[in-house]
Amino acid sequence: MTLVYSFLFCGFVCLIGQIILDNTLLTPGHVTSMFVVLGSILSAFNLYDVWAVMIGAGANIPIISFGNALVNGAYTGYQQIGVIGMFGNLLSGVGVGISSAVIFGFILSSFSKVKD
Repeated sequence: MTLVYSFLFCGFVCLIGQIILDNTLLTPGHVTSMFVVLGSILSAFNLYDVWAVMIGAGANIPIISFGNALVNGAYTGYQQIGVIGMFGNLLSGVGVGISSAVIFGFILSSFSKVKD
């Protein structure tokens, strides 16, 4: 049943994003930023963690989980060190993903030919 919930949640996020793109003048960058902020707000009110328990791994796939990871990292740093730790620990949960995206993007772009 977890697979069904994961599929439905990810599909719902994509559906909302596509509806916003089709019916407004917003760009994909705007929609992505809105989803990250939405994930941050849901995480701040501890709603995203409740959904993640119900949905399972599918809750960690959409872009909404990036906002959740940012808030969780900042909150962990705040608990450990204080206000300075909030900023120092902000990217700890997503650093590996960002680094791997840059490294693999560089490696794959070295095999492709640039079009004029």
